[in-house]
Amino acid sequence: MNPMRPVEFRCEGDVLSGILHPVAGQARTGVVIVVGGPQTRIGSHRQFLLLARALSAAGYPCLRFDYRGMGDSEGAPRDFEQIGADIRGAVDCLCREQPTIERVALWGLCDGASASVFYAASDKRVVGLALLNPWVRTEAGAAAALISDYYGKRLLSADFWRKLLSGDMNIVSRLKEFTANLLAAKRHETGADVANLSLPERFARGLEAFRGEVLLVLSGRDLTAAEFRAAAGQGPLADALGRSRLAQVELADANHTFSSAAWRGEVERATMGWLAALDART
Repeated sequence: MNPMRPVEFRCEGDVLSGILHPVAGQARTGVVIVVGGPQTRIGSHRQFLLLARALSAAGYPCLRFDYRGMGDSEGAPRDFEQIGADIRGAVDCLCREQPTIERVALWGLCDGASASVFYAASDKRVVGLALLNPWVRTEAGAAAALISDYYGKRLLSADFWRKLLSGDMNIVSRLKEFTANLLAAKRHETGADVANLSLPERFARGLEAFRGEVLLVLSGRDLTAAEFRAAAGQGPLADALGRSRLAQVELADANHTFSSAAWRGEVERATMGWLAALDART
């Protein structure tokens, strides 16, 4: 395995910084890691660094980078829906540095996953999307997920009933909180607040436009994943997922960033197994 090394590339006048994890030989498929949230190319718990090392050791050259306004990259900070040019620059860089690459998979966590979906159809080199706990949050959708994922589990919890019966819990404030979330969820169900559905709908349109392979990894202990499940249960997103070439993995005990070594290992194995299947089909 070749050692990782720093690279730089330009994006609309700004210089972006990344780390290339190259491989020796004739690698055909490469991976670009698209970071999520206000973080850098290392990732929470060094997740992106460790993933890139594992991928390159398995024969997949990998590039992780800071998009504009983050980490060591120049430029003004921008929203995840505005980093298409950054992703294109990273794909260009990976293909330039590892010229045997014929196709690219984008790997994204949270809003990095959503940014990858928005970009993918515009670049014919992108043939795969690995999407981990994608960000499709709306106010009403978050409320629906909170009711199903949090309150439902709480009602089955012995600790909840112990606190309630012992007087340790303020039942009035809990009822007010539950009622507020229930009303927001009802708005989601009836479609009264159409503007809040725009992000899931845009995500669905991105998937519809993409014709490649999709890996969806969802955590069991993560509100973002619960929100995605709620949005994916009906409407345009459900339709788009149903028509996608989709492989789905559920990690029931994992949190949002897959913070334990065991969870990271599961993500790595799922990613490499999916990449191997992608290679076999394309």
